[in-house]
Amino acid sequence: MRTLVAAAHGTRDPCGQATIHTLVDRVRALRPALRVRVGYVDVQEPSLEAVLAGCPTPVVVPVLLSTGQHVAVDIPRSVAWAAPDARIAPPLGPDPALARLLACRLRAAGITSGDAVVLASAGSSHPAARRAVMRAAGMLQACLGLPVLPAEASPARSNLEEAVAAARAVASGGVGVASYLLAPGFFASRIAAAPADVVTPPIGPDETVAHLVLRRYDVAAR
Repeated sequence: MRTLVAAAHGTRDPCGQATIHTLVDRVRALRPALRVRVGYVDVQEPSLEAVLAGCPTPVVVPVLLSTGQHVAVDIPRSVAWAAPDARIAPPLGPDPALARLLACRLRAAGITSGDAVVLASAGSSHPAARRAVMRAAGMLQACLGLPVLPAEASPARSNLEEAVAAARAVASGGVGVASYLLAPGFFASRIAAAPADVVTPPIGPDETVAHLVLRRYDVAAR
């Protein structure tokens, strides 16, 4: 049997660390017979390389929401060094299941007809990551039937305030910000401070995400 290796970003934030642990525990609970490990591409231990080196027939599932630097460069480099026979699944996002989950949370927070939404990601200089967030915004817009504008929270590229202002210009009602992040941490704090009427928290270890991890694993493991 193959081993599912969840490749997470890593964070110094204790709540962010707990989020990934809870998500991995939910994956294990959904499929108890499957070996599931977690390795980190930055900040935290164990590193992805260390986990891969000790795993038989690994399938790496990036627990990330877009194809940025980590997915395009760092994870393949770790696999080539530690486990050349490993398979690599696509990242979790964009995906219609995530869009539906975000739409439900926005509606529960009060977003309704006439409002506009900003989909706020951490941000990346990698073109594929930006395209992925644009696709995610399109999926969310299709779910909500409302305008959805993408934005980035990274200090180097932040356009969050501008995106909220642009959303207000097209909305006849209020503006909501959907956090396109998995876990609390630095970027989540920046998004939470956005000048919007509603800001939803990071996606977190929702069962939808756990099922999505297994879907990515199943396709890559075939």
